[in-house]
Amino acid sequence: MSVLVIADHDNSELQSATLNTVTAATQIGGDVSVLVAGSDCGGVAEAAAKIDGVSKVLVADNAAYANQLAENMALLIAEVGKDYSHILAAATTNGKNYSPRVAALLDVAQISEITGVVDADTFVRPIYAGNAMATVKSSDSIKVITVRGTGFDAAAQEGGSATVESLDSVHDAGLSSFVGAELVKSDRPELTSAKVVVSGGRGMGSGDNFKLLDGIADKLNAAIGASRAAVDAGFVPNDMQVGQTGKIVAPDLYIAIGISGAIQHLAGMKDSKVIVAINKDEEAPIFQVADYGLVADLFEAVPELDQAL
Repeated sequence: MSVLVIADHDNSELQSATLNTVTAATQIGGDVSVLVAGSDCGGVAEAAAKIDGVSKVLVADNAAYANQLAENMALLIAEVGKDYSHILAAATTNGKNYSPRVAALLDVAQISEITGVVDADTFVRPIYAGNAMATVKSSDSIKVITVRGTGFDAAAQEGGSATVESLDSVHDAGLSSFVGAELVKSDRPELTSAKVVVSGGRGMGSGDNFKLLDGIADKLNAAIGASRAAVDAGFVPNDMQVGQTGKIVAPDLYIAIGISGAIQHLAGMKDSKVIVAINKDEEAPIFQVADYGLVADLFEAVPELDQAL
C-alpha cells in the first residue's frame, strides 16, 4: 500500500493544507510520496522533503504546470498515480479542480472532503452541510480522495528526510491557458490558515461598520471573515465568506459578531477550537455551538472589547 499526496503550492511556498493532507496519508498507512508539480518549484520540493512522514518527493518542473491548470495536472497525476493505492489532495480550489478529472481518467469514484480515516478503505466525510457524518467504504483499486484540512492536524514541517526524484512527464492538454490573476492583498493572516478569525454578519448593518472589527483583529493578529448574508448584502467581498459555500476554517479562536448561525455558516467554522458569539438575539442558533456567548448590542460590545484588549 502506498499513498500519493499532491502538494498545494504557489511555486515558492508549500501551502499549509498539504501538511494536513500528509497527516491523513500517514493514518491510511504505507509509504507516503508527495508530488510537486509546478515551474521553478525546487524550493517547494525541498520543503516537502522535510515533512515528517514523507518517504519520497516527485518533482515535475515544467512551464505546463506553472499555474496548476486542472487539464494538465489531471493527466500528470493520473499517470503517476496509477502505481499508488491512494491519491490524496487538499480540498482547496486546486484540489477540487483536478481531483474529479483524475478520478474520471482512472475510472474510479472520488471520495470528497474526508475528515477522518477509519482504515485504508473506509473514511468519514460530512453530508447535509455538516449536520451528519457519513462513513463510506470504497472497493476501488485506487482511491482518489480530497482531504478537508480542518479535520486533521498538520504534519511536522521538520524531521523528514525524503528522497527527491525528478519526473520527465510533460502534459499540455492545450485546452486552457492562464490569463491572469486578481489577488486580494492583506497584511492580515490568510483566512483558512489564521489561528484567530473575527467574522461579522448581517447584524453589522453595513460595509462601513465592518471597520469596527479592525481593532480587535489587529490586536489578536486575526483574519477577518463574514457570513454569506453579509456578502450577499454587499457589505464585504466574497473572498471573506466563511461557510459551506465559502471557506472552511478551524482556528484556535473564532469570534462571530452579529452572525445568527445558519447551518451553512456553521458548516464552515464549527470545528474551531473555541467559539465566541456576540449577538443581541438570545435565540440565535450560533449560541448552540458557542463556547462563550454574549447577548448584547454589538455596537456597544465590540468597542468595549476592543478597549479591553
